[in-house]
Amino acid sequence: MSPLRTETRPFEAAPPRVARDLSDLPTYGFGPKSPMWWGTLGFFIIEGMAFALALATYFYLVQQNAQWPLAPVPPDHWVGTLNTALLLASLWPNFVADRDAHREDLTRVRRDLVIMSLIALVTVALRLYEFAGLGVRWDQNAYGSITWVLLALHLTHLITDAGDTLVLTALMFTRHAKGSAKGKRFSDVSDNAFYWYFVVGSWLPIYLTVYWLPRW
Repeated sequence: MSPLRTETRPFEAAPPRVARDLSDLPTYGFGPKSPMWWGTLGFFIIEGMAFALALATYFYLVQQNAQWPLAPVPPDHWVGTLNTALLLASLWPNFVADRDAHREDLTRVRRDLVIMSLIALVTVALRLYEFAGLGVRWDQNAYGSITWVLLALHLTHLITDAGDTLVLTALMFTRHAKGSAKGKRFSDVSDNAFYWYFVVGSWLPIYLTVYWLPRW
């Protein structure tokens, strides 16, 4: 009988299994399809809580003082009212900027961003002027401190959005608005418009509290 002989074959790797081809998916998205949108929404929740705590502090102080405000006269509301009107009016060009970003219309987006940049800068300037009309220093008493804190908190959001809008405006006039990355820039414009809605909406309860509650 001949000895048993075994035949060995070289190891053959199994062909890679492709579950799904994702190469054709877009590299950017708008609204809930974008991770940045969810990050911005989370920021709204965090910063909204900061505004809520500041407003709660204001109302606590109102309850602890029979006389309110703790100042000779209520704050001058005219500049704050003008700023509020400008913020509300800005909702339309902000909506148009978001719409044009979804359409990826570069010419219109450039125009929209220039308009929103100017609006943001004007609101910052008006806010700075509002402090002069409060009629109380930040360190004069608890009323002065919380009133200044409320305006300063919202001012940081105005400055943040103004800076973001100015940077986006500059980018849309450079090579970053063209080529393979241009879609991401349009998504950024949409997220910036989403943030501006929060800036406007968060100001309304602060405006009523600072300027009209002392008159009631």
